Amino acid sequence: MRTAIVCIALLGLLIFALGLAVSLTRGSTKSSFGYPDDPKDRLHKLCRAHANAAEYAPILGLLMLVLALREPAVWVLWTMIFATVFRYTHAAGMILMPTLARPNPLRFAGALGTYVCGIALAGALLVTA
Repeated sequence: MRTAIVCIALLGLLIFALGLAVSLTRGSTKSSFGYPDDPKDRLHKLCRAHANAAEYAPILGLLMLVLALREPAVWVLWTMIFATVFRYTHAAGMILMPTLARPNPLRFAGALGTYVCGIALAGALLVTA
């Protein structure tokens, strides 16, 4: 249960930290709505990273919580950890790279890892049903 709680907390922290970064950037750029249509723009990258995290973190957290209540196998615990790391990797790939217009290894690894881990967690939950 401890592994799931830490992973869920870290996913929540990611969403709130990205949201705060968006708000602070909006304040410094005096932009209260939307974001520029420029994939190199910092606000654009932060908004997209936040939105993407908000799409995946809740379902990952829910899967982790329900699986944790069912005394999961060790591989499931490791999958929770990897899923969390991949979400951070994806966010870093969106924010740290010069542009979102081109693929980059961090973003690719984060997305692929999220898909693999998410499918594995969903499958693990189906098996326990």
